[in-house]
Amino acid sequence: MNCLSPSLLAADFARLGQQVALIDQAGAQYVHIDVMDGMFVPSISMGLPVIKSIRPVSDRIFDVHLMVQDPEKCIDDYVEAGADLITVHAEACRHLDRTIRMIKEQDIIAGVALNPSTPLSAIEYLLPVVDMVLIMTVNPGYGGQKLISYTLDKIRDLKKMIDSRGLKTDIEVDGGITMENLGTVMDAGANIIVSGSSVFQGDVEENVKEFLDFMAE
Repeated sequence: MNCLSPSLLAADFARLGQQVALIDQAGAQYVHIDVMDGMFVPSISMGLPVIKSIRPVSDRIFDVHLMVQDPEKCIDDYVEAGADLITVHAEACRHLDRTIRMIKEQDIIAGVALNPSTPLSAIEYLLPVVDMVLIMTVNPGYGGQKLISYTLDKIRDLKKMIDSRGLKTDIEVDGGITMENLGTVMDAGANIIVSGSSVFQGDVEENVKEFLDFMAE
């Protein structure tokens, strides 16, 4: 299933609850929430209090992307705050298998993310365990970047790896996704699309509907 996960990193934080309600009403299936700790990535973004405060506004899947070092220390807290899906970075975990299993023990969706230069071999043996792989199409930490072209080959290779094993693992992409390159990343194999600026700049509801109409074709 193709799903849109608008990234709140690009939303108007002065009207965050309203913006979450807008993407919900427009039909976006996920809400992408970037958590940054200032260590794994240079920036610091929203955390537990923000997630708790917006959880009552939407019944969509809260897609929590932990861009933090040693995420196993805070998984329980984010589940309690309302996460339906937690994605951790392979590069940030000392024991990735253990961390993924901690997420799955909470009966929520478990995802693993790879930075652009991290090879697929880092998660090859974990593919049967994870529910989703997030391919970063930009270097994490900042919004508004342009998609790195070689990550398209990475998406294609991941799709082949999943299909060859008869798995149903979702492929999420995050970074620089616009209406202009949406078809390209979907053709490569992505089915969960994160987009920030292209959703929240201008008419939010119209932007969501434009993405969804294209993704439904």
